[in-house]
Amino acid sequence: MPDFSFENRYSYPVAGIDEAGRGPLAGPVVAGAVVILNKNLPQDLLFSLDDSKKLSPAKREKLYNLLYAQQNLGNLLIGVGEASAQEIDEINILQATFLAMKRAFMSLSEKPVAALVDGNQHPKNFPVPTQTVIKGDSLSYSIAAASIIAKVTRDRYMAELAEKYPYFGFEKNAGYGTKAHLEGLKSYGAIEGVHRFSFNPVPNFAKK
Repeated sequence: MPDFSFENRYSYPVAGIDEAGRGPLAGPVVAGAVVILNKNLPQDLLFSLDDSKKLSPAKREKLYNLLYAQQNLGNLLIGVGEASAQEIDEINILQATFLAMKRAFMSLSEKPVAALVDGNQHPKNFPVPTQTVIKGDSLSYSIAAASIIAKVTRDRYMAELAEKYPYFGFEKNAGYGTKAHLEGLKSYGAIEGVHRFSFNPVPNFAKK
């Protein structure tokens, strides 16, 4: 379970940063950045924070709303950034992930002087020093909160995209290569600006 062990190594607030959507065949990669200013958060929020992949969609939505409520109270800061499918194709998924993380950090209303980043790779050209934390979304409250923000933001976006393109099942698969998504690709072809043409098998379904 997460705690404040990594945050407590600093004498000042730090940002926790995580992403959602590195693996799908469609949609952006989205990053969240969270700075917990007041560690005395409500226990029903704090003790529920965890890796977003371990939580049900309903639990993620609840925590997402609670996190924004705490931002409104001045107890934490939230930033969101993304890199589009086109940007992913242009610069590759790793660099696009770094770009989304930087955008999330830069969207914070106040910038901390360091960041805890989920994983084992430091984002390049980041505005502040970073500390990588492997499985950080299971170890750090800030990173866990960022993972929830990123995941819910992206899932909501993909659900909206499903209304425009209902034949890929985005509202259920969030752009991952499920059977329904692949069947949609076979029947309707890949969509420019939506699908990642640098991800196989998407190029096989490019519209002629």
